[in-house]
Amino acid sequence: MPSEQSVQLRSYLLTQKTATGEPVSLAERRLAYERSVETYVGHPIPLPEGMRVEPIDVDGVPAEWLSPAVANTNAVLLYLHGGAYILGSPASHRDLVARLSVAAGIPALLINYRLAPEHVFPAALDDALTAYHWLLSKGYSAQHIVLAGDSAGGGLTLALLQTVRDRNLPLPAAAALISPWTDLAGTVKSRSAQEAVDPIFSGDTINALAHFYAGAENLSNPLLSPIYADLHGFPPLRIDVGRDEVLLDDSLLIAEHARAAAVPVELTVWDDMWHVFQAYAAVLPEGQQSLAKMGSFLRQTVLPQE
Repeated sequence: MPSEQSVQLRSYLLTQKTATGEPVSLAERRLAYERSVETYVGHPIPLPEGMRVEPIDVDGVPAEWLSPAVANTNAVLLYLHGGAYILGSPASHRDLVARLSVAAGIPALLINYRLAPEHVFPAALDDALTAYHWLLSKGYSAQHIVLAGDSAGGGLTLALLQTVRDRNLPLPAAAALISPWTDLAGTVKSRSAQEAVDPIFSGDTINALAHFYAGAENLSNPLLSPIYADLHGFPPLRIDVGRDEVLLDDSLLIAEHARAAAVPVELTVWDDMWHVFQAYAAVLPEGQQSLAKMGSFLRQTVLPQE
């Protein structure tokens, strides 16, 4: 049974999905995306009590350290934000990542990777790899690093895992994926099958956005569409996805392929939920529950002795 808050929020999102108006610039879209949750709530969302935010330069990649009041500083979460590779920043994802950081009990590094169409593939992946190298250079052992990402950031997380493995770097302890975008080629059935129930996206819109980041690259490249990737050797994965989203099969197929490759997988499909509903955890009980489960997964894999 969906919560009362989720029913109200779904109604709001449907209104936004069907609203029409004058075309806006990419810069305006980016600003609106950063303020989307705040716009719904009607006021700025306070971060969890005691959370410290520190801007930092990660070998040329802008980033933020998010440090909970109570945390094990021997471990770290590297977070890759979503936004279809064209939107998103620490400002848009600070609350979500702060809440996941608290749930996991470890600090988080939230990077501001380069966006398309100004910077096409593999710019975002290069920045993610730079951040991973940086953490290793700062003395974090791979077994004390975990990854997480939502939507495009989830797909980017899987691309980073492929790259780390193929370059014979030590792999992180685990990765958590929130509604990952893993099929930029747009072949999965849910693109059309979930269209009627998705309160945010149309399948055609998602498929069209893929080209902005891919540029001239083949959309079936496993570093763009990880559903075509070899997942052997990956660390344990946790995947949370809403049942009512056109990206549903992006998660289901990744989970299926990971299990076939003997990768431990926890998959939760949340009934009546939509794409990255965890972004509304400030007011959405289901978002809070999902982040709590993901945080527990990350904490147990990166700090199994606790």
